[in-house]
Amino acid sequence: MAAVADLIRVLVVDDDPLVRAGLALILGAGPDIDVVGEAADGASAVHAARRLKPDVVLMDIRMPGVDGLAATERLRAAGPAPAVVVLTTFDTDEYVLRALRLGANGFLLKDTPPAEILAAVRRVAAGEQMLSPAVVTRLIAHVVRDDDSAERRQRVARCRAALATLTERERDVAVAVGEGRSNADIAGALHMSVATVKTYVSRILAKVDCANRVQLAILVHEADGPTGADRIG
Repeated sequence: MAAVADLIRVLVVDDDPLVRAGLALILGAGPDIDVVGEAADGASAVHAARRLKPDVVLMDIRMPGVDGLAATERLRAAGPAPAVVVLTTFDTDEYVLRALRLGANGFLLKDTPPAEILAAVRRVAAGEQMLSPAVVTRLIAHVVRDDDSAERRQRVARCRAALATLTERERDVAVAVGEGRSNADIAGALHMSVATVKTYVSRILAKVDCANRVQLAILVHEADGPTGADRIG
């Protein structure tokens, strides 16, 4: 991720040229942000990201050809990847949750105020968690409200199996991440140093194969079962 003193390199991906221009204009107002490129579809976005090495990608979900979901998955599969923030017109869209499961760091509505877009880019570039646990819970509740499918049950089983690989202390940290706690909050609650918490979080992400804290939070919530989204607050 970009250091605080560096320019944050951003790639803007959307099939609508007016949206791309608007986002570039908004981002250009940030003295610490540099729009290094634009792409009109997911395939072009993957190529541009590999060439330009941005710190953050603003990724439209619904695009012709290779959509934002597939592009996010390809970026994650290629190894170290930029932070991905998906763009959508709906905050309860099932595609958003799918993108987060694939490793996106968060999402923004396309009508988000400019100041909030700039703040979101800065947060994910610094490696911070962008989504609150309440948002994660609401998304899961919306998508799985009436979902008792075999796929859903298999996903719950996979999440539980992943958490079962953790030690008791690691599970405590993972649950705290799922609750949206910061490293400092976790350190205070579990009587650890912040540095130790960071080490635990990094180890947990590797053990359960999660790209970031948002993905880990989703795993924790989904492991709670078909009605877990209604129970976790």
